[in-house]
Amino acid sequence: MAALLLVAALGSAQAQQNPAEPPDPTLTHRPAPKAAAAPSVVTLAGRMRLDVTVTDAGGKPVPGLGPQDFKVLDNNGPRKILTFRSYDGVTVKPDPPVQAILVIDTANLPFQQVAFVRNEVGKFLGENGGRLAEPVSIMLLTDAGLRVQPRPSTDGRALLGVLNEVKGSIHSINAAEGGEGDLERFQLSVRQLSTIAENEALKPGRKLLIWVGPGWPMLDSSKYSFSERDQRRYFDSIVELSTKLREGRVVVDSVAPAASTTASGLGTTLYQNFLKGVRMARQADSGNLALKVVAIESGGLVLGPDNDLAGQIDRCVGEANAFYTLTFDPGYATAPNEYHDLKVEVDQPGMTARTRTGYYNQPQQLADASR
Repeated sequence: MAALLLVAALGSAQAQQNPAEPPDPTLTHRPAPKAAAAPSVVTLAGRMRLDVTVTDAGGKPVPGLGPQDFKVLDNNGPRKILTFRSYDGVTVKPDPPVQAILVIDTANLPFQQVAFVRNEVGKFLGENGGRLAEPVSIMLLTDAGLRVQPRPSTDGRALLGVLNEVKGSIHSINAAEGGEGDLERFQLSVRQLSTIAENEALKPGRKLLIWVGPGWPMLDSSKYSFSERDQRRYFDSIVELSTKLREGRVVVDSVAPAASTTASGLGTTLYQNFLKGVRMARQADSGNLALKVVAIESGGLVLGPDNDLAGQIDRCVGEANAFYTLTFDPGYATAPNEYHDLKVEVDQPGMTARTRTGYYNQPQQLADASR
């Protein structure tokens, strides 16, 4: 069984790798994160990269399209495509290969479903004799924080040793705490997702972050009231998370077992009220940071809830290496954290393009200062 190691942070765990280390994957414990930093300033003028997945009416990836088949709309205005690459995962593969990251969220899963989730993830890892098509790593979110497996692996059988460390336990953040418990789980989950995105931005290539679980509380009940200060904090968090995911080329997919959303108090469609881009602090709400909202805004999938959790993961991974990468010039913003709606259209009947739904731009003086 893989051993547990204590490290200072994800980055240091990766930096300490050397040929003498054992080849088997392990989980390492991440300590409590530092206080959140102010939203980063990003230089966008000149080139923005988008990863685009195109699917047919049956949800299957569509390869073989050219730049003439695509149209990029930025705040409903057309943008010229500057560069274009097509990957089909067979004859043309991305380098480095797309990495799949499985986040098993026991902090928000009902206790009785942890074993079921572990078994379903095990089915996925054991497919094709444990030979995985893409590098996979496992992260485990608990009430105590995040544990990570620093080295991705294509050996599903080795990863089963990591999976065996996932145990159900009584939550230290429990429903008896009411609103305070919900708030604590919300803060824990969003903070750790942001930390993952920040670390993945340090690595090249595209990543699929497959979040296994119903997601965290949306804090939508009458128990909560938001001050202007709260809304400013939410807005800063929205800008920061959106930017980190975009910089890291991270697509978030949400998969969930049956009944998990009901048991955790999460409605299956409530998130749809928060899909519109947040342009200013007074529009910000905790619902804008819900898992399914983040997934759709990143260009990812929202699947389930149903009992074929392995099938949901298969669908996410099945489109990992068939995608398009294009760039355009976004120009400079007229104000800090200026929100832009994004849309990519495909000039082919029955096809749908999926990518980021928006981004936050900066004025030239702020962008220049960040160089």
